[in-house]
Amino acid sequence: MQFYKERILNAAQLKRLSEHKYSCTSASILDAWLQPWWCWLVSKTPLWLAPNLITILGLIVNIVTTLILIWYSPDARQEPPRWACALCALGVFIYQSLDAIDGKQARRTGSQSPLGELFDHGCDSISTVFIALGACIAVKLGEYPTWMFFQCFCAMTLFYCAHWQAYVTGTLKMGRIDVTEAQYAIIGIHLVSAVLGPDAWATKFPPFNISLNLMSNYAVVLMTATLVFGYVKVIMKGGVGKNGSTVAGTSILSPVIPFSLVVVPAFIIFQKSESHVYENHPALYILAFGMVAAKVTNRLVVAHMTKSEMEYYDWSLLGPAMLFLNQYFNNAIPEYYVLWLCTIWVVANLMRYCGQICLEICDHLKIHLFRIPYPPAPLSMPTSPKHAERNATSDSEKSETEDSAPLINNNSISL
Repeated sequence: MQFYKERILNAAQLKRLSEHKYSCTSASILDAWLQPWWCWLVSKTPLWLAPNLITILGLIVNIVTTLILIWYSPDARQEPPRWACALCALGVFIYQSLDAIDGKQARRTGSQSPLGELFDHGCDSISTVFIALGACIAVKLGEYPTWMFFQCFCAMTLFYCAHWQAYVTGTLKMGRIDVTEAQYAIIGIHLVSAVLGPDAWATKFPPFNISLNLMSNYAVVLMTATLVFGYVKVIMKGGVGKNGSTVAGTSILSPVIPFSLVVVPAFIIFQKSESHVYENHPALYILAFGMVAAKVTNRLVVAHMTKSEMEYYDWSLLGPAMLFLNQYFNNAIPEYYVLWLCTIWVVANLMRYCGQICLEICDHLKIHLFRIPYPPAPLSMPTSPKHAERNATSDSEKSETEDSAPLINNNSISL
């Protein structure tokens, strides 16, 4: 494992990535209901606006609105302003809407590429951390720090398992209740906090005398366990590679190790901390380890798209190692400062990795990250769903056929 690689992807990996075709199936309940809104929204989007720019704008809005919430309640125990909860609900809604139309915009402008899929899922891996953390703050789950830890890491685990399944089967599969439903549920949580106040979640109900925020947490953990079990069940049936291996021909269990190197140290450091660094600074702690989880997830997506073996170790793990070694030497440096150093390191490492790999792919495919040719080439109606291009979109095969006609009509009018 080199500290710095001049190139992350070799020529063979870039070749396999350029040949990659996105495969996704979805049975989401809300997706069908939201298709008219998404189609209308993308029809009003300028043709010169690059799909990746749409994705990153949504992510920035989500991050900024969540950071405002964190500013007012960094320990998730203080009551954030109601307007901050409302703003966070709006941020999640904007992110979800823009994330849903980036693939449609790519098809509409004829700018599909494997980079779009990677960029979309990379932004999703980061957004997952902020969305989960924002929901915990909105319900003041910091009063139950252990449950807050589990809820945030449940979200990261669920997202990772979805792409682990894709690495094994070659297809990203969405269930009846999946990402869209979870995002709208969190929007609902923020709206309740905005209308009734975050303290409303502390209301206890008989006969068990359990607060509403804790009950909602139990529901999230139970739902996550059910979904993860479903993913694992599919994974254990074997992959599409030789002898039931992954798309890269590796063991179907190999992705367990990299993610375990994130979750296990996070829990151990949390439990062993004498200064209670997690309980006192849960938002910062979850952001630090969440960015490491996002880096590992991104590497899994890259391994899937390039049909490559996933390395077990990563330099982002140096951040958690700082906290671990500091505890080993009896907190030679105050843990709060080490936690900040860890956060800065993992964020910088994630940004460097994402930036470098995007530039390498852009150079190989001869495209720009945030610019597309304008005006776009005229689109032709696909003769059948299986002939439709699947790159750079997070929509299912069904949703593509549903929205292709109105988008093409709009495109022809605009041109």
